Amino acid sequence: MPLELIEDAKGDIRNCRVLAVASNLAYLPEPAGVDGFRSQLGLEARCLGAGSTQAYVATNENHIVAAFRGTRSPNSLDGLRDCLLTDAADLLILPEGDLGTDFVAAGVGAKFHMGFIRALAAIWDPLFAAVDAERKQNDRPIWITGHSLGGALAMLAAWRFKRKFVPVHQIYTFGAPMIGNNLAAEAFDREFPDRVFRYVNFPDPVPKLPTVSLIANHYCHCGKEMMLGAVAAGGAATDFFKQLAGKTLDGILNATLIDDIWKGMQDRMSAHFLDNYQKLIGERPKET
Repeated sequence: MPLELIEDAKGDIRNCRVLAVASNLAYLPEPAGVDGFRSQLGLEARCLGAGSTQAYVATNENHIVAAFRGTRSPNSLDGLRDCLLTDAADLLILPEGDLGTDFVAAGVGAKFHMGFIRALAAIWDPLFAAVDAERKQNDRPIWITGHSLGGALAMLAAWRFKRKFVPVHQIYTFGAPMIGNNLAAEAFDREFPDRVFRYVNFPDPVPKLPTVSLIANHYCHCGKEMMLGAVAAGGAATDFFKQLAGKTLDGILNATLIDDIWKGMQDRMSAHFLDNYQKLIGERPKET
């Protein structure tokens, strides 16, 4: 069956397959990524990079896809550190400046992950220019996607696009961490009803992050969760983090505990790899 995006279907497994491939290709540098988008998806792509943030804008006459790269080394300790925070109170923020103007619309009390906000800010100008130029040339549905950290950036980018009057058709993420507190999540659900589809592999620990305060985690997910994998494994990630709660000082992670988490997560991290998500996508996901 050829890979194709179905504009009129929400959460369709065919869209999921296409955007999982796009999320995978987003990890590649040029020219491999450009060649991959063309040969695998029939899309002409352009790679945008700033610092450690990378995204592809890929198009054909019918669609525009923005795909964000995830953590560069998701199977390493450094990759895990990219996902974990050290202080939830300090790093859940209301962005300032131009970012603040866009995100203040989420409402009083809505706060966002500082690291993800800064990563998006680094690439925003060329990303917006590329997507807006494509849309003005030929107005087509805009799809936004990403795996892991890329999924978090996809969510935040969707919000900024809408604040800039660029409509987002649908958002698909794979193994993405949480991007903000409960008020931020509620704002996203209001702005993108039935347009956000979060694919989660049951044993994958990353969607439970940032689990900084294991006693009182202030982060929350938004969008419809699409569960993949064996139901029996569903509690694996959650139970693991609960076991760590008693080891924290006032519920805050420190460098030593991050090392302990890494040792305990090594046998779970394979569930986070995108190739495992792509294998499971063949099964019909369970909505929660």
